[in-house]
Order: sequence, then structure tokens, then C-alpha cells
Amino acid sequence: MKKKDLIVLDVANNHQGSVKHGLKLIKAHSEVLNKNSIVNAAFKFQFRNLDTFIHKKFKGSTDVKHISRFEETRLSLKDYQILYDEIKNQGYKTMCTAFDEESVESISKMKFDIIKVASCSADDWPLIEEVSKTNIPCIISTGGLLIEDIDKIVSFAEHRRMDLSLMHCVSIYPMHPSYSNLLNIKMLKERYPNVKVGWSTHEDPNDSEIVMMAKSLGAEIFERHIGYKTETVKLNAYSSTPLEIDKWLKSIKLSETILGSYERVIDKQEISSLDELKRGVYLKKEKKSGQLLTNEDIYFAMPKIKNQLSSGKFKEGIKLKQDCDIDSILDTTKIENPIISKTEHLYHYVHKVKAMLNLAKIDLGNEFNVEYSHHFGIQKFGDIGCILIQCINREYCKKILIQLPGQDHPFHYHKLKEETFQVLSGEMNLNIDGREKKLIPGDTSLVLPGTWHKFKTEVGFIAEEISTTHYSHDSVYKDSRINKMKREDRKTIVKHWGRFEIRNKLSDSI
Repeated sequence: MKKKDLIVLDVANNHQGSVKHGLKLIKAHSEVLNKNSIVNAAFKFQFRNLDTFIHKKFKGSTDVKHISRFEETRLSLKDYQILYDEIKNQGYKTMCTAFDEESVESISKMKFDIIKVASCSADDWPLIEEVSKTNIPCIISTGGLLIEDIDKIVSFAEHRRMDLSLMHCVSIYPMHPSYSNLLNIKMLKERYPNVKVGWSTHEDPNDSEIVMMAKSLGAEIFERHIGYKTETVKLNAYSSTPLEIDKWLKSIKLSETILGSYERVIDKQEISSLDELKRGVYLKKEKKSGQLLTNEDIYFAMPKIKNQLSSGKFKEGIKLKQDCDIDSILDTTKIENPIISKTEHLYHYVHKVKAMLNLAKIDLGNEFNVEYSHHFGIQKFGDIGCILIQCINREYCKKILIQLPGQDHPFHYHKLKEETFQVLSGEMNLNIDGREKKLIPGDTSLVLPGTWHKFKTEVGFIAEEISTTHYSHDSVYKDSRINKMKREDRKTIVKHWGRFEIRNKLSDSI
């Protein structure tokens, strides 16, 4: 299980007001965590100062739901300290939900690792105000909140520099699966990209499918109520026994295995399986060593033999390194591939740039010009280059600058243009007059006319350039070789993505 994922086991009032029972509960569930190799887990208490939390007129009431349960399971802070120490001895984190200001103070004094605000308190601003002062990482459940309520919480947390996580929660006890609304997890992650999002669950303890779906939607915190059955202690319909937690944890781990990697990982077994279904390239005619192949010389058929070129890899201009008979395979070890054309080379990077824009959710529309800047040749574009997309060029100018991972752009200055960069995605390493700084999303930097500057990136970036009017011959490069080059030799400028223009502007070979 990923280290960043947090398992939260909510003791709530299931300690039954007994330190002895609470210790059994903690030890039993610690064994389950250990059995499943869960390291990042927290046991959670709930603190209420019952002397002031319940109004004096309602003390001892059996008419108001929950009051009798709270009073019957009362523990002192000394009692909680014993349970707290046991959690620490077991090697797990301590967490506590605060329901009033006095409890916030107690949580802070006892040095809990995490403080929780329950859904019923998520709009209790006097309480949240006190929580924000503790500097303890905070998790807030969102049950029953409108999106504008959650917006307010996240904005407040940003202003107070709170270490905030959100729990998608449905505050129905127990909860039927039809109320899950798990897509809210994805929505919250997209709406608040800098906030961890989890799933606080109240479904049937035997249900291990919902948590797998929560994991698949990106949940990183998983909370469940726990209890410990005895002859006299019965559990409610949403609290889990150690055996049920074991099954629940295994489901989370299984979902992680099924989900696999975000990055594309292709197994050798998969490649072998697909190769068995591919078509290979066969010779239609006898051909001599040294001859170049065209489409008229070959055909495609199954099976594809080991070392045989597949149909999708064939290109006209392949050179034979041995004589070949009719119907023989085109052996990849006995051919010489044609030199990649400038057009093909540049298209390779165009596809990558489009993917970066898609990932960053940046839509350019369809009215723009693209400049492929390749000052040291298209064959070196992957190392030295930049893509500049001109959106507007009037008295003011707007461009989108894109660099692929590992690209560098040489030192230059502008005689007339003043420009400001703002990074939208990735990391831009900007050097202005020898002073280097790393810009991350949101960062801006001004470059005045006549100021030497260059930029590069290790991970790739997309940045917005806002400037005065752009002029075609306004750039002066530190490397005199670039200044001597014709503009069309160091830049390929096309309308839109240059679907046909690139091919027309570039010669066939590098």
C-alpha cells in the first residue's frame, strides 16, 4: 500500500467507557494492521467536554438522540492518555475529533498527530477557528455540505496555512451503497488539487467493494468505525470487527494492485502476446543486397516471425544488407533503416506537445501560429529547442511557451520587447543575466529589453508569455552562429499545428 495513503480507524464511543475494553479494541486492530503491513495508520478518538457540551437542562435525557450514549461512555483525559499511549506503543498515529473548543485545547496539549472536524461541525466556524490555531494537520469531513461550503473551508485553510485534507463523507448511519456519490472524490481532487481527499465510510462492514472504487477514484485516506464484540458488547450496523477490517484492508490493497501504475508500463508477456497476432513484412520479389525497398516490393501477412519487421514499422527506403528470395521475411537484423526526415522528427515532438497541453487542460482554440525553434538543427531539437505558440500580437502580445523534458533554449535578449513569463504547468529554470531561479505554476518573472536570458527544464513546462509587440528580428543570441543563420533555418513557423505546412517547409532529410 502506498506510503502516502492513511488508514483511519475510528474508535468513537466503541471503547464503551472502559479503558480495559478500549485497550482490547486497539490491540486487536493493531494486530490486523500489522498483519497487512499497514504502517501509516491512525486510531481516532472523539473528544467532547460533556460538562459544557450538553446543556444543563438536557443532562441525563433519554429523549434526545446520542446524549445518553455520550454520557454512558464517558472517559476522563487520564483514561484517554492510557489508550493514547497504547496506540503509540503499537507504532501508530493518534487522531482525535474535536466537538468543542475545550476539546481542541486538550488535543493540542496531548500532542495528537492529527485533528479531525466532523461533518456536523464543518460549518461550526468558532470551532474551526480554534482548530486552525493548533498547527496540527487537520482532516475535515464534508458530509451534508454544499460545494460553496467546501470552497469556503478550503479558502479559509489556505489563508491560515492549515495542513488540510478533506473526506468525502455521507452522513447516514448505516449508509446504503446507492448514496455513495463516489465521483465526488474525483471532483474534489480536481477542484482542490493541493488538498488530499479521502473516503469516510459508513456502509455495511461486510462491504469491501465500495472502498475499492473509492481507491480507484483517487482517495488517499480511508476511515472506518471499529469495535470489539464481547458477550455483552454488540456493535452498531456500521462499525467493523477486526475480521471485517482485515477484509476491508485487503480490498484496498487489491485495488492498488489492480490499478497499477499511472505511467504506461508494458510487460514483456503483453508484447509477446501481441506479436503473435501481428502481421509481418514479406518480400514479394527477389531483391539484392543494397537495394532500397518500396511498397511494391513487399506484402504483409501473419504470422510475424522472431526478428521480423512488423507491418506497422515498414517505411519506404529500407536498405537490404543481404540478398532475399520471394516470400522471405524482412529480418530486422539484416536491414538498414532510412534516415528519419526532418518532418518525421518534428512531428514526433508535436505529438508530445499536444499531449502536454491536454494533460494541463489548456485549450488553444484554432486561431494561432506555432514557432518550432530549433537553433542547432531539428536533429537536436530534443535537447535545444522550444515551441512558441503565438495567440495574440498587437500592441500587446500573448504566447504560450512549451519546453519538453530536458530541453534548453540558448541565451538571447530582445532589443524592443519586454516580456513577463508565468508558469502554468511544470517547472521552468530561468536564467536572467546569470541569476538562476526555478519557476513553478503561478510564479512570474519580468524580462526587460536588452536583458540576457535563457530557460531550460528537467520535467517540462508550459508558460504564458505576456509582452509588448513581437517583432521578427528582435532577438540577439549570445552564440554568434545563431545570429548568422537565416530565420527559416532556425525556426519553422506555421499556422495552427502546420499539418501540411511542416512537410512543405522542410526538406526530406536531416
